[in-house]
Amino acid sequence: MEAWDGATVRFRYPDPGKTLAAVRLLSSVRHADLAYAGDGWHLDLDAPPAQRIEYRFELTRPDGTRETSTDPGNPMHAEGGFGPSSVVHRPDYAEPDWLHRSGLHGIWRTVHLPVRGLQATVDLRIWSPDGPDAARTKGRVLLAHDGTDYERFAALARYSAAMIRAGSVPPYHLVLVNAGERAEWYSASPAYSLALAGEIIPRIRAELGGPAVVGAGASLGALAMLHAQRRHPAGFAGLFLQSGSYFQPRHDSQESGFERWGRIVRFTGQVLRGGRGPGVPAALTCGAAEENLANNRDMAEALTGQGYQAAFAENPDAHTWTGWRDALDPHLTALLCRVWPD
Repeated sequence: MEAWDGATVRFRYPDPGKTLAAVRLLSSVRHADLAYAGDGWHLDLDAPPAQRIEYRFELTRPDGTRETSTDPGNPMHAEGGFGPSSVVHRPDYAEPDWLHRSGLHGIWRTVHLPVRGLQATVDLRIWSPDGPDAARTKGRVLLAHDGTDYERFAALARYSAAMIRAGSVPPYHLVLVNAGERAEWYSASPAYSLALAGEIIPRIRAELGGPAVVGAGASLGALAMLHAQRRHPAGFAGLFLQSGSYFQPRHDSQESGFERWGRIVRFTGQVLRGGRGPGVPAALTCGAAEENLANNRDMAEALTGQGYQAAFAENPDAHTWTGWRDALDPHLTALLCRVWPD
């Protein structure tokens, strides 16, 4: 059970007979051990610069075995790529308004695209407005990395349908693309960037008849979208980058065990030290309570100095799909209106 009480967030895991050897909080903002007192395990945390915390408990039994569990005393859950987590909200938290609006009707279809450069078939899930708005898309495309998760956990298609219907953004097609080998493809891979720019985007443009795309991604997906745009800028009209994994040794040593750490560090350093880049309108968001904040601040500053017309926002969350969802409006909304003014 949890409670957000002003400047303190309290966590409790019941264990009247002290059957557990230890309980540890694994949360979106911090990991910490609970202490046993009375009939359960307790932890008080200083409230982070966030409006919500996703968390699980790691339970250690006397024989040393471990398992993770959601909070049995908290019915509120958030879904994510690693399964459900419990969630606690600051009292002033509210979901975005567009989640509760009726959206424009759209049509889904799938294109199976053999990609020679990846020696793989990539599935493109395409959502297009139906009815009168279909003729007004002008081939505009928002292309999202980790597309299935962006839709499942961050409601990107619902956002698109609601905002187009409200007239907040012009009509466009939403294209969702996933990575077959995510750690390889999304880690500043020259092969993936070439395949995206040379095979995937041209097929999208041929399918939908439009100009350059707005590329979106979160975490490694943001890094990969920026990497592709830096190497092959012609296919991109704008970038929406959330909590990008722009690893630097001075900020991110905890990530040094990642298999493509060196490649990411080299690319990030090249961008940060670069001169004027192939600038396009860009919007970057990052959670105010996440480890990637420092490297995202650095990247936003660098891109701004390189002609990217980059807007940067710190949203009151951490490295979570719900946090990325909550930042779509106004930040993606403003970007799309800048890129597509008519």
